[in-house]
Amino acid sequence: MTRPMLLDDFPRLTPIVRGHVCEGLSTAIDTVAARAAPTHRFLRHGWYAAALEAYGGTARTLVVEEDGVPTLTLPFVAKGPRGLGLASIPGCYWPFRGFCVDQIADPAAIPMALSTLATDIRALRIGPVYDGDYAVEPLLVAARESGWAVLDRFVAHSWLLDMAAEREQGTWPRNSTLRKNRFHEKHLGAHGALDWDFVTGAGLAGAFDELAAIEEASWIAAKTDGSDAKFTDVGHGAFWRAAASDPVIASMLRAAVLRIDGKASAFSFDLDAGTLKYAIANSYDPAYAKHSPGKLLYYRNLTDAIDRGMTEVDWGAGDSGYKQVIGASPGPAIRDWLLIRPGGAATIGTALAAIWRKSGR
Repeated sequence: MTRPMLLDDFPRLTPIVRGHVCEGLSTAIDTVAARAAPTHRFLRHGWYAAALEAYGGTARTLVVEEDGVPTLTLPFVAKGPRGLGLASIPGCYWPFRGFCVDQIADPAAIPMALSTLATDIRALRIGPVYDGDYAVEPLLVAARESGWAVLDRFVAHSWLLDMAAEREQGTWPRNSTLRKNRFHEKHLGAHGALDWDFVTGAGLAGAFDELAAIEEASWIAAKTDGSDAKFTDVGHGAFWRAAASDPVIASMLRAAVLRIDGKASAFSFDLDAGTLKYAIANSYDPAYAKHSPGKLLYYRNLTDAIDRGMTEVDWGAGDSGYKQVIGASPGPAIRDWLLIRPGGAATIGTALAAIWRKSGR
């Protein structure tokens, strides 16, 4: 009796991999983002469009296809004097500025991306991104192998909290922490009724003004020029409002808000990517600082997260003190990368590598 043919019996053909650069933000961005690593699926068309709206620039998109199906998309905007051929990936600096690759893309997609880029630009800045980024790391390897100059610039160390591991080792948060929190909540309640709210999706549109008001009352407005604030007009408010207009991105964003007698007094704002939570920002009204409203809120926020199946928190860079108290430990380094195409430009770029590295912060 003849055995029926199985799928594995048919010869596997090498896919046809092609690359091209199109004007504007390609609709293929969302196709690839949906098949990217969960940590990167927020890098949608709406994310890059929000960056252009908030920070300016005119985008083009590198698209690599396998048998006509998009498997890699990399938007970029021109930087510096016209004619130099310098470009960078648009986005908000946090969580990172990167791009997406289909998780099962053919390995030929990466070299094709580089050869296509080389016909359009002389140098590309990628970052800040994390060491080991699943999309960027293969691109760096391929760039070095094909004669591109690859320059790195250290930005900061990241901090990660493995909530799942903490909870496996015992009660988390610790009972002593919960007792202290209950003590502070009792005294904070003397200022008015406490309302702990979690907002996501379409509800964010009405919450952004509250978050901005907290920032405007906080230390960031009193002690800095306010440009690093996430939700104010002088900060990055335009970006986050625009990004949240994409329903898929909005469903990943989550604001924990503490209101005291109806007034927003503290917040934690995060981006949930699979089981990983990017802690974007948190702040509080210093009028209540004595009773640690920010601390009380982020413990409630993290407990809510782990109860929803989140396992890890990426705190990003800076402010390591309170992060270590919570249980965070050092994570991957965060770097800027500059890729300069082969030839004279790469030779000059390599000679200037030390200047690039020293310009980091």
